[in-house]
Order: sequence, then structure tokens, then C-alpha cells
Amino acid sequence: MKYTLKNENIESYNESDTFSFPKYTSQLINWANQNAQGTRPVVVGQMSELFPEFMASGEEITIENWHDWYVERYPDAFEKATEKIYAQVQNLRDAIPLIDREMVRHWVEDLVIAKTFNGMYVQKAILASLAERKGTTYRLATPEEESVGIDGYVGNVPYSVKPDTYKTMGRLSETIAVKMIYYTKTKTGLTIEIEE
Repeated sequence: MKYTLKNENIESYNESDTFSFPKYTSQLINWANQNAQGTRPVVVGQMSELFPEFMASGEEITIENWHDWYVERYPDAFEKATEKIYAQVQNLRDAIPLIDREMVRHWVEDLVIAKTFNGMYVQKAILASLAERKGTTYRLATPEEESVGIDGYVGNVPYSVKPDTYKTMGRLSETIAVKMIYYTKTKTGLTIEIEE
């Protein structure tokens, strides 16, 4: 048997009421939290460990008991997380009035033209410099090769070129089965790390 269970059904089965957020506010708070990192385990604890611990505690499994159990262990977590996130919300609040249609157009043009060009230029520069070091040739990937995560070849070896921040992006769904080249932009150029 296969079926789906929607969030609102889970809430009704668990008899838990969730806060009703006005349109767009939850998205903005979530965005602020991504920048502020207010709900990281260091601030609020590791839920995948804490909730099973609560379930094994012998307490009756109710939302009220979960709340009390959690607050007893992390009495300042809500306040700490709120402070971090609200500070970022204030930053967004200050920035939003500065955004007009013309700025959005500049942002789109910068993304499509400048960021794409600079990203491709970095890939080409890295592949060319690696080929020079190895005494061989390089080429950029074809669209078909790009679709499987290849950015280019040095000699006959396929590589994927990514910023070093790519390593910390845990929510990426793609798996790239080629050698990786990571780079970090510095004030003076690029720091390059090549998987061998």
C-alpha cells in the first residue's frame, strides 16, 4: 500500500496546533534564519538526537510534555535563536526599501551576464592552469558533459570545478562522479584544491 500524508494531516493526528503566519512572513523568517543560523544544533540542540531521547524518557508522548522536556534541557534556546534571527530580519527590513525595480533589473543582469561570465572564466582559468602544470591540454565540457557534472577535461581526465563553499552545502541533491577541483576566491586571486 502506498499513500501520502500531508503536513496538515500529521498536525491533526498529533493534535498539535501550528502558528498561522501571514503570507510571505514564514519564507522571510526562514531566509533570515539561513543567514543567521539561529536554529543550528549549537544553538537549539540536535533534534534528531533529542526527540528520540524524549521518546525513550518514559514521559507520556504529548506536545506539552515534549515542550517541557526540551525547555528543561535548553532553557535559553528560544531566546538565543530568536535574537539571532530577529537581528537578520532587521537587516532584511532595512534592505527591502532600498530595492526598486531598477535594482532588480541590475541584479538579474549581473546574475545572467557578469556572474555567469566570471564563473565560466574561473573554470577556464583553473583548467588551463592545471593543464599547464601537467604539461597537457584542456577543454571545457560540452552541454551533455555538463549535464552529468563535468566542467572540463585536463588531458583525458574529467573534472568538476566548484567553489570551496560547495563542500559545506549538505542539501545538494546531485552526486558528481568525477574528480573535483575546489577554489576559494581571495583578494589576490584563487586558492585551488584538486582532488587526485
